[in-house]
Amino acid sequence: MTPSNMTPSNASNPLHAIQGTIVLAGAGKMGGALLTGWLAQGLDPARVVVIDPHASDEIRALTAKGARLNPAPDGVGDVAALVVAVKPQMFHEAAATLRKWVQPSTLVVSIMAGTTIAALSSACGGSVVRAMPNTPAAIGRGITVAVADGNVGAQQRAMAQALLAATGSVEWVDDEALMDAVTAVSGSGPAYVFLLAEELARAGVAAGLPADLAAKLARETVSGSGELLRRSDLDAATLRQNVTSPGGTTAAALSVLMQPDAMQALMTRAVAAATTRSKELAK
Repeated sequence: MTPSNMTPSNASNPLHAIQGTIVLAGAGKMGGALLTGWLAQGLDPARVVVIDPHASDEIRALTAKGARLNPAPDGVGDVAALVVAVKPQMFHEAAATLRKWVQPSTLVVSIMAGTTIAALSSACGGSVVRAMPNTPAAIGRGITVAVADGNVGAQQRAMAQALLAATGSVEWVDDEALMDAVTAVSGSGPAYVFLLAEELARAGVAAGLPADLAAKLARETVSGSGELLRRSDLDAATLRQNVTSPGGTTAAALSVLMQPDAMQALMTRAVAAATTRSKELAK
């Protein structure tokens, strides 16, 4: 059965097939990545409205292709989806404005950290999907985890999937309480990886390498290893073991990194701290 929000002729491409206007509220890094992804996949720019009073030059260039920037809600017609990508601390101030875009059939998709479905529903109305993407979305390699309110039907869930998948893969959970840990692992996770590259470069300098060479070695090692992990059918532990020869240099380094109070303990504490902060943001 073809969802009512999608035309039969475009059923093979859910993003193209969404009927009505898509309103993007907030066009910073993540909102901009979504907009870029939608347009790159051929979504008609005339179907998109961007709400951002401080739009960057890059966003203005994208909207110049035909999307509407900061129009009045009057005359926009059917709003199929409102995608909320404002900073969480600005949400309460923006909520009254956002609510003007929400119609009874509008799907509200939020990518704000720590903002609950209940808060979104109360402030905006509509049927709510809460999602957490991460910054590799900027190159189409992000991962987003989403959870839907109980009043979101299969048709609207398919719409949310199409909108979010424009920047990478999408996973769904049924328990909203998991979103704090999701935020801590994948939402904040890119910063942990960048820190690894940063500290690996510093360690290389401490071992005697020129700074520019150490930085390049660290960058290429982290990015190349990540790509190998993505392409391989093996899990991370097996890939690590495959690099580690008994009694070799890698084993010597891992004997330090795998101490009980070293990397595992540190990462567990870091993720726990981020999870706690995500919960605090929801209060």
